[in-house]
Amino acid sequence: MNKRDPGAQPERTRLAWRRTVLAATVVGAVTLRYVAVHDAHVMGAALLATLALVWLVLAVMMQRRIKQLAAAKPSPVPVMQPLALTAGLLLFVGISALSIVLS
Repeated sequence: MNKRDPGAQPERTRLAWRRTVLAATVVGAVTLRYVAVHDAHVMGAALLATLALVWLVLAVMMQRRIKQLAAAKPSPVPVMQPLALTAGLLLFVGISALSIVLS
């Protein structure tokens, strides 16, 4: 009765993670363009560094989750993973707000 669906659910999860990483990539490109056009050097560099860190965390989480889904018996998502993502996103939002206020 507890048999895992080998088809649709893992594929939906994989596609959702890829869309999330693609969206983060687009946000990074738009931010880079904004920094280049408006000469926001110091805060722009901090913002881009934070965005790159968030993107890297998302990419690593995506790869781990896809590997877990490919396994015969997937392990549960560790509690620290969502906390780390939330902390990174809050840091990103904070630096974004600070750069807007200071510019």
